[in-house]
Amino acid sequence: MLSFFDAIRDVSLFSVIMRMFFAFSCGAAIGMERSYKNRPAGFRTHMLVCIGAAIASTTGIYLAVNRQLPTDLSRLGAQVVSGLGFIGGGTIILTGKKKIKGLTTAAGLWATGIIGLAIGAGFYEGALIATVLVIVVEIVFFDVGSKIKHLPEFDLHLTYTKKAALDNILRCCKDQQFSIHNLQVKGSRDADEPVFSAVISLRSRKFSTAEMLVDYAEKCDGVIAVSTAEL
Repeated sequence: MLSFFDAIRDVSLFSVIMRMFFAFSCGAAIGMERSYKNRPAGFRTHMLVCIGAAIASTTGIYLAVNRQLPTDLSRLGAQVVSGLGFIGGGTIILTGKKKIKGLTTAAGLWATGIIGLAIGAGFYEGALIATVLVIVVEIVFFDVGSKIKHLPEFDLHLTYTKKAALDNILRCCKDQQFSIHNLQVKGSRDADEPVFSAVISLRSRKFSTAEMLVDYAEKCDGVIAVSTAEL
């Protein structure tokens, strides 16, 4: 451990001031990147989370060491971790294109809270290292993550008259190892026979493509129209 931090590891007025300032700085450094990218939880939210976690951790130490009360040092910290789950959940949304956004912000808030707990406990070295790593992950690896190729996802829109057509297409999806995420089927009566419409949300593999599935569906008996839409 770094020796120049030893003077502020005990709970005193000076050490509390330094811990709060340290928590303020770490939360601000992480939150600044989130605010720059217009994320739901930004500059002030990360600072408040880090400061709150730090004072919670410091309070537990103060009650046990300075006041010598029969208390569990880890109890307040555990409650902070649980509470961060509710805060992070508020930043996660499902877009109209069925994409989940806000997971990185929620994870960053959770990490910021843990950093605050470390600061409140006097573990400054760990908090500083974690802050640097979180910032590196959010800034540097953002570009790396965007360049990673993902398995294509698409919706298969199907209009058919015979229920066996849908069964055959679903069987084809299974044989070709497509991953089915959602299936919506609607029926209506047009002229003398019922007409069904289905939307199948799929994720393809490396060796299976949407065109392959469309070609198969067009040859199925009872299929009126088939098309795809990328997600």
